[in-house]
Amino acid sequence: MRQIRTLTSAIPPSTLRPLALGLSVVGLFASTIAQAVRVNADGHGQALIYPYYTARSTPGANAYVTAVSVTNVSSKPKALKVRFLEGKAGAQVFDFNLFLAAYDVWTAGIVGAGTGAGLFTQDNSCTLPKISNSSITPTKFGNAAYVGDLLGDSLDRTYEGYFEVLEMGVIDPLSALGVSVTHSQDLSSPNASKPPCSNLPLTNVVPVGLSRPSGGLVGNASYINLNEGTDYSVDAIALSQWSDKVQWSAAGNARPNLADASPFASYVVNTQDAGDIAYLSKWNSGRDAVTALFMVNSVRNDFSVEPAIKAATDWLLTLPTKRFYVSAAKIEPPFGGGKAGSLSSPSYICELRAPNCGVDGYYDRESQSPGCPIDFAAGIVAIEPKLCGAASMLTFTPNAGSATVSHVFGSTTGENLPLNGTWINGWLDFVANAVAGSPMLSEVSRLAAPTGATTIINTGTGQSTSGASVTYFGLPIVGFAAQSYGTSGLPGVNPNVLSNYGGLFNHKFTRRIEVGQ
Repeated sequence: MRQIRTLTSAIPPSTLRPLALGLSVVGLFASTIAQAVRVNADGHGQALIYPYYTARSTPGANAYVTAVSVTNVSSKPKALKVRFLEGKAGAQVFDFNLFLAAYDVWTAGIVGAGTGAGLFTQDNSCTLPKISNSSITPTKFGNAAYVGDLLGDSLDRTYEGYFEVLEMGVIDPLSALGVSVTHSQDLSSPNASKPPCSNLPLTNVVPVGLSRPSGGLVGNASYINLNEGTDYSVDAIALSQWSDKVQWSAAGNARPNLADASPFASYVVNTQDAGDIAYLSKWNSGRDAVTALFMVNSVRNDFSVEPAIKAATDWLLTLPTKRFYVSAAKIEPPFGGGKAGSLSSPSYICELRAPNCGVDGYYDRESQSPGCPIDFAAGIVAIEPKLCGAASMLTFTPNAGSATVSHVFGSTTGENLPLNGTWINGWLDFVANAVAGSPMLSEVSRLAAPTGATTIINTGTGQSTSGASVTYFGLPIVGFAAQSYGTSGLPGVNPNVLSNYGGLFNHKFTRRIEVGQ
């Protein structure tokens, strides 16, 4: 205590005043966001969203394998729900329960399996049901959740999509379940230690020794093409404070899912030049709380289609919560403004997009632009192209060309973006909601928080406003840009050298959150 008094007395009053303000802001944050779901920028949490998986082949008939990794960095075992969703409507194609011991890692691969895709693992961690250990005969994904949804019943839909890992609870290491999922040490060879995996819980009755989620999950995925010699890797998006209660269910149960956030509260930071503004909103459902985290007004990233290096670019745009709002039976905000046709038509799934020839658009590397962006907001022109998939791949094509599958991943869930003739590289600004004053579009892509249910905090000044009514504009989007390059066959390159390479770049976003809208 003497050291603290000495240090404090040496600080001038002019310094103590902002210090006191900072401490009060910390206290305010501690009291207002004790439990609200948020994206964890440090990469660990209670829920993980993997924005894409694929087992498709490139136009050159070379197949991708998606390598999956989930790690429990905490000191206690976890019970997890793993759920795979196809890319058109976000329909479930497979789920299982995964039990990770303390400090455990689970790895698996998603591969083509004939008419559909499948999953295999050579990991020893416990799963229910048991997953095949063979890439030749993987555990196959199914189509039961989407048969009859008007978007096609084929198992081909299972070849690409996205997936989520949700912490159902922490397992007491001393409980029967904890002992069953904890590895018996065997250091005779790499990764030889195995858990008993005996008497794993088969029903919806909460297992003895299971307590509320605590976080500590991290994950990543790699999209590997052996024949082309490429690997694109991405980190899973981690959500902290996703649940304050046990979320247990037996394998095969549709719950929990990402929309089961508890309590129904979200914490979103809108980064602005003048300072960051934090929004703590209380919602009427968990789906809205999670959706609010990903509501963005625009998506920005680079592109390249340079012929001299055989460049190609795909943009992934995944809407991780769309399945909770859009189906053949319903369309709810923030979706639906771009509805074309009726609910009895496959077009129910689509959001119209229309050009908005304003200040935003795509640019070359010298800041020149043809002046027209692509806009994901709902439009009024029925002939405009559409954003339809829950996980859409947008492929860039030079010289106003067309493509039926994407150039990098061979995706069939998405569409073509034809560039003007001289635009071969640069960056693109996609507007996820109509800009103010646009004559083409109505601002219908929005999610309104309940009246008076938001606290707004200026993180720079510490000023707080409670009881606000706010609206989040745009659509809930995550994803990345993937660029591939190759020099095989080009002048001056050894014809015996395989020189395919590429990179993956996370999207950059802007948000539009307004008070009183």
